[in-house]
Amino acid sequence: MQTRNREQVLIDLGLARRQGPTVIFAGNLLGRLKERELESAAAGLERSTGLSYRPAIEGVRVSGKYRQTVQLASGKFAMLVDGIGFSLVPWQPILERRLGQSLSATIIGPRVSWEIGRTRGLSI
Repeated sequence: MQTRNREQVLIDLGLARRQGPTVIFAGNLLGRLKERELESAAAGLERSTGLSYRPAIEGVRVSGKYRQTVQLASGKFAMLVDGIGFSLVPWQPILERRLGQSLSATIIGPRVSWEIGRTRGLSI
C-alpha cells in the first residue's frame, strides 16, 4: 500500500506518470527530489534568518562564515553566511571544527573544494 501512495505523490508532483498499470518515473528523479528538498530547507532558513538564499552553482566559488550544519534526508549541508545572504554547500568532515570560521567552497561535479579562512582576490 505504501508503494502506491509514494507513486501517487510523485505523480501529483509531476515527477512520474501512469502508462496503463505501469508508473514511469521522470529522468534524474533522485536529483530532482534532492533539489526540491534543498529548496524547501533554504526557504525555511530564509524565513527564520531574514537572509536571502543564493544557491551554490557548480564551478562558482561561494564564501562566508560557516554558521550551522543543516541535516536533510539527502545529506548534511554547511550554511555559509556572507552578511547579505547564505548558501548551502554539501558538508564534509573537514568542516567538523570550523564552525564560526570564514570558508570558501567551489562545487566541482560531485566534489566540493574547500578553502579555510579569508581569501583575497581582485574585485570590481
